Order: sequence, then structure tokens, then C-alpha cells
Amino acid sequence: MREAPSRDELEASHCWEASDRVPGRAGMTEFRRALRLHQARWREAHGHPIGSQPIVPRAKSRPVGSRLPLEYARETGANFVTPGALAAVRARLSFVEPQQSIDHQRLWADLLSAPALAFNLFGDLAANVERADGAVHKLWPDVAGTVTGVRFAHSPGWFDPEYINSLRSFSAAFILERDDGSHGIIAVDTKYHDWLKPEVPRTSNLSRYRQVADRSCIFAAGAIDPLLVRSELATMWIEHLLLLSMLQHPSGAWTWGRLVVIRPAGNVDVSAGCDRYRTLLADDSTYATMTLEHLLGSRALPNATEIALRERYVPGAAKSSPRTLASRAR
Repeated sequence: MREAPSRDELEASHCWEASDRVPGRAGMTEFRRALRLHQARWREAHGHPIGSQPIVPRAKSRPVGSRLPLEYARETGANFVTPGALAAVRARLSFVEPQQSIDHQRLWADLLSAPALAFNLFGDLAANVERADGAVHKLWPDVAGTVTGVRFAHSPGWFDPEYINSLRSFSAAFILERDDGSHGIIAVDTKYHDWLKPEVPRTSNLSRYRQVADRSCIFAAGAIDPLLVRSELATMWIEHLLLLSMLQHPSGAWTWGRLVVIRPAGNVDVSAGCDRYRTLLADDSTYATMTLEHLLGSRALPNATEIALRERYVPGAAKSSPRTLASRAR
């Protein structure tokens, strides 16, 4: 990533936001500001109008360069880089999982949205399970089973006590059919502009969280104790528990699963958090990480999709990617 943008640059593009500051982490603050500016310049380069804070304008609204006007975003689908991604969004929003919680406004209008990144990454795979299966086995060669579906903003049970009685969900999920007729799942958590803000798990859920963790037998001795209080790893842990609760469900439908955290290489906050979380695991077979750059370099996605994603999400990559240059030369 290039040199950190100045305040003048950020203000000129309506990108100076107090919320980008991460206390005590100057490098992460600079990273978040650079991503916001990159998204604003992507929007400008593609001729999209500027959005606002709040997303639904009020009398005292102000422009935000990394957002789109909500109605424009809904009408055009401009937050989504391919027709397949937009089709996947519209398909997902056409039905409601019981008690689901989805921030529709940010999904449509916030260019920094991590859920929108998931649709952009995997939307083209959702309409073609054979292509999805090929992509999964290219990215994770050890996975056994055949992809039968791709889901987004998905939970096996929102607020369902048979899982973890939580509103946590997966950004995306690849559903696998295994040789014995049971199911497997690759549950994806996408991160982009996000940082690991300390959170406190719901007190009313702690006994269930501990039960799932203990039954999984994957955590090192004493590892979960720090996670039961305010922790930067709380959200990651709870999403992992959601996956583990599927493998423990009384139905026995799910016999294999893995949570995969995908984040930009430059997001040092999430990267360090992933490394710390892995040290808590005595068995990490149900947990993995991947950088956005690695995914885009894997050739698991269609070439045109990869080019659009690099331009959209990786500052400077569109100018230097060999595949981009080769595509333009053809």
C-alpha cells in the first residue's frame, strides 16, 4: 500500500472520519483511512454519486466519499462488481431466514462493507455449483465432498438455542455433500476495513458457549477463559462456535466444517488476531485464514471477476497485476 494519505487528501474526498481511528494503533488507523480513500476514488472513477452520513439523508447530513446514495445503490447495484454478485445479493434478500439480522443499508450503499465483499468475491460462483466446486478444491485441496450450494449472510439458526442462541452469521458458506450423505461446510468470514474491537460475550449465552467449546475438544487447556470476558477475539470465537455447534447438532447432518477468515494482507489488526486465536487451539483443523490477495492470485475465480476485484479492493493492484496487463493487451 502506498504512503498514508494526508488529512488534506482525505478531507478533499470527504474521507476524514473519526471512526477510522483505532486507539493506540497508528498503522491500523492509516490502513483504514487509505482503504476509505481508495473506495472513494473507485467510486469517482466509475462515475457514481457520493453518499452520506447517515446513509439515509437527514437535514444535517454530510457527504461521505466511501458511500453511495442509498436509492441509487439499490436501483443500480453499483456496490457489486459483477452481474453475478448483484444477482446473488438480490436472491439472498428475496427471502428471510427466521429472525435474521442483516444491515441492508450498508450492504447496498457502504463501499467498505465486508458483507458486500463476500458477495463480490463469491457471487459468480453461486449460480454455478460446478464452478464453485472447482474453486473450493483449488483453494482448499484437502476438502472432501462436492459443493452443492453457496449461501450468503447465513446462519443455521439465528437465536436458535440448538446452535448458540446468537445473531452471529457467516458472510458466505459453501455447502458440501460428503460420500456418506452427510454435509460439510466451509464457513467464510470476510474482513476488509474492520478492526478487532473488544467485545463482551452475552452473559446469558456463556454457559452454552462453554458447553460447545468443551464438547469440541479443540481448545488448549484454559484457552477459553480469557474469551469469556471482554476480548478482541470474542467475535471470531463466537463465529467459530457457531460452526462447531453445527457439528454437534443432534440431527448429525453436519459431519465436517471449517471457518475461514479472509482479510487483506495489510489489515495487521485482523491478521494478528487470527494468529493469536490460532494459539488457543490444540486442533486447528476447523479453522483457517487466507489473505484477499492470495485468493485473488489463486485463479479460483473467473479472470474478469479477479480483475474487477483487484481494482475495487486492492489499492495499487490494478496498475501492477500481470493478469490485468495481459487482459488489457488482448
